[in-house]
Amino acid sequence: MPSIIRIVPNDNYSESFGFQWNKFAKTQLDSYSGFSITSDRFYRVTKWRKEDLKGSKILEVGSGAGRFTEVVVQTGAELHSVEYSGAVDANYKNNGHYPNLQLYQASLYEMPFEKESFDKIFCLGVLQHTPDVKQSFNALLPFLKKGGEIAVDVYSKNWKSYFYSKYWVRPVTKRMKKETLLLLIQSYIPIWFPVSSLLLRIPYIGKFLAQIIPICNYSLQYPYMSKPQLIEWAILDTFDMLSPEYDQRQNLPTLKNWMEEADLDIIYCGKGDNGYVGLGRKK
Repeated sequence: MPSIIRIVPNDNYSESFGFQWNKFAKTQLDSYSGFSITSDRFYRVTKWRKEDLKGSKILEVGSGAGRFTEVVVQTGAELHSVEYSGAVDANYKNNGHYPNLQLYQASLYEMPFEKESFDKIFCLGVLQHTPDVKQSFNALLPFLKKGGEIAVDVYSKNWKSYFYSKYWVRPVTKRMKKETLLLLIQSYIPIWFPVSSLLLRIPYIGKFLAQIIPICNYSLQYPYMSKPQLIEWAILDTFDMLSPEYDQRQNLPTLKNWMEEADLDIIYCGKGDNGYVGLGRKK
């Protein structure tokens, strides 16, 4: 099989992700960071067990540089990983040596698979960045076998999110040249990161106050990281939140309603690492 099966060109609405993940190709890989952050998140969110994935046929939709790809291929599963942007090249550099992986550059609306051909499907950190979130969710379901399981997440839409500074500045930043935006972020994060860290440590209101500064700060979440690692993750994820063309939050009843309309058995629908998580089984 070809190293990457390409169905779409790099030039599309997800161009910022291609730029981002080729700049930060290894940052979030557990094999690079030395921590199990990505692995822990994957199993916590999907509620799947590593030992149950071996031999399964799994579809990943929206791989980025392959942080979750790396986790899944190491289980011995047969993984088919779809990425719309040029980030597929970063994933190939990171994980292309695994014989149980096939990479595709394709739109989730036009995936080249037979219906009901996968035991499990996961789509994490992706749906909110597509033009029509509900349509994107529904586009995954035909490829899931009966009795198969799907795991998705979406950014949460609630009253708190209206105070998050990224939504104040995104109308400007998403229109900036990606190179210019990255340089801007790289210039201000080392200066404002200590301020953000101090705000986070204020009891009760610290996390709320820290949202005023458009920085992804993991100093409380990952206290074991070195300062250079925290800065690198901050630059990456701040670019990730300020650059995409689409950032469409959803509330929990909406996600649950989509799952019910799809006639899924709902395993879990609630809070997750990245907003709200929906886990379902196809009847």
